[in-house]
Amino acid sequence: MHMKRCLMFSTGMMALLAAVPTAIAPYSAQAAGRSAATAPAAAPSTPQAPIAGLYKALEQSEHSGAGIGKRSAMIAPQVDRAFNMDAILKRSVGLHYDQLSPSERDALISAFKRFTIARYASTFKPGTDATFTVAQSSVDEGRTIVHTTIGNKNDSPESATPIDYVMVQGPDGWRIVDILLDGHISQVAAQRADFKTIFSQSGASGLARTLTKKADDFLQE
Repeated sequence: MHMKRCLMFSTGMMALLAAVPTAIAPYSAQAAGRSAATAPAAAPSTPQAPIAGLYKALEQSEHSGAGIGKRSAMIAPQVDRAFNMDAILKRSVGLHYDQLSPSERDALISAFKRFTIARYASTFKPGTDATFTVAQSSVDEGRTIVHTTIGNKNDSPESATPIDYVMVQGPDGWRIVDILLDGHISQVAAQRADFKTIFSQSGASGLARTLTKKADDFLQE
């Protein structure tokens, strides 16, 4: 499924996928996201809220019939609200991230955010017909995890792809700090080798350029 790639931070593909626990009662992202999309930009009050808002934006994107520029603009606010880009980059780059100047860090976060938005907009294009389901959150080894699935309207519920989000609550509410496949395959860990290699060779500016180039490639529709 092409859409799997946009849910992974890593440049590679991960094949192992597990089922969402049957004890978790799902609810529709379309219904849950409707209030999130229309409400003021307040801090998300539940772990599910930012993901429901993101999924709602992706649904709107794929049904909009708009070009990729407009789809990116539709998705951008929810990506900004859902992800803790600073925390993700810190874990991906490693200890050197704390040594960056404020301007270097801002430039890297901006490039990573643009890359993430462009990848979503490129994947969830008109005609994708993806369906999204958000389930209740659970606590595993001290981590708050929200369980979701992404499928296709022609697929059976059992064939949908399970995607789990690791959430952390901060001053701005709940934010995504990692994405898990198969219940434990960390996408931050999967991308760490790529990011560290680029960073060690060309620094923060080189990593920002790489992410910007990848975003530009996604935006070529």
